[in-house]
Amino acid sequence: MSKKLRIIVSGGGTGGHIYPAIAIANEISNRYSDTSILFVGAKDRMEMQKVPQAGYEIVGLWISGIQRKLTLSNLLFPIKLLSSLWKSRKIIKKFNPDIVIGTGGFASGPLLKMANSRKIPTVIQEQNSFPGITNKWLSKGAHKICVAYDNMEKFFPKDKIIKTGNPVRQDLLKTEEKRNQAITRYTLDPEKKTVLIIGGSLGARRINQLIEKELDFFAKKEVQLLWQCGKLYYSDYKGYTDQKDVQVHEFLDTMDLAYAAADIIISRAGASSVSELCIVGKPTLFIPSPNVAEDHQTKNAKAIVDEGGAIMLKESELDNKFQHTISEVLDSEDIQTKLSERIKKIALPNATSDIVDEIEKLIENKAIRN
Repeated sequence: MSKKLRIIVSGGGTGGHIYPAIAIANEISNRYSDTSILFVGAKDRMEMQKVPQAGYEIVGLWISGIQRKLTLSNLLFPIKLLSSLWKSRKIIKKFNPDIVIGTGGFASGPLLKMANSRKIPTVIQEQNSFPGITNKWLSKGAHKICVAYDNMEKFFPKDKIIKTGNPVRQDLLKTEEKRNQAITRYTLDPEKKTVLIIGGSLGARRINQLIEKELDFFAKKEVQLLWQCGKLYYSDYKGYTDQKDVQVHEFLDTMDLAYAAADIIISRAGASSVSELCIVGKPTLFIPSPNVAEDHQTKNAKAIVDEGGAIMLKESELDNKFQHTISEVLDSEDIQTKLSERIKKIALPNATSDIVDEIEKLIENKAIRN
């Protein structure tokens, strides 16, 4: 492509939407260094900080989701939507993009709708096995829909779907080579099994409660814990770092090394986490959050469990089943090997590159038509 590309990327509200958007933008920038990329997000959401930190300009829309109960925000929704459609129209007219990419989140709704109305090609990237309301709304107008799971024709037009997987950090592709470095970084005993607990950047209250309750059980098993409890809960749990073989972290800033150190992983089942864990290929116990739209974390985890690639416990099952379930995995090398082999088979490590390949094809087709 000889001409300078102009691309708008929209996605946000959560890290699960923002990280794929930034990963796609980075891949485009790597291929075409003089590309102009503009992000569009929702005012007051985390993308307004995360995107500039990644080196991109972002414009905010006055938009938010519909709450499940009657609130002032719900009453304002029609006004916010009209305002965001109007502002999106102005952004698109001024920036004149070659293509618009949406990775989910409320801001991508009005923006991609306006792009469709102006005959600008659009691509949706859906991270979950059960799509959010925004992407379902946009799917009829989208030119291509990049997904991470099979059987998505239940939600989207079949002829537009391309299974690419979710973008993941490239430093996760060779974690098995980093084990010695990881043991040193986290001052672990190489003779003991390490259980990594991750509940997202803010933390997972129920998982933290579980780990606190089971500290004696883990001590009897003689395993060491690398426990990321999250920003919201660090002050409650940091004192347990004084215990032998327990490390409590607010945040793990070298996630590749944390994965490399782990023998077994206990995790939530957000789309980005699931995609990362497939590539890392360690035995995993998923504890999905029940407090998400359409229970999509359970559906994400079940897609892996159904292929024999992981184990899942619902929060309601933890008190009765956790010790037995985790013991089975800890005590059996055979189970650990099977889980690792099967979850690796599900991994799609080239997702970011494959998504950008599809974006390139659309831009080239548009150039030919013009």
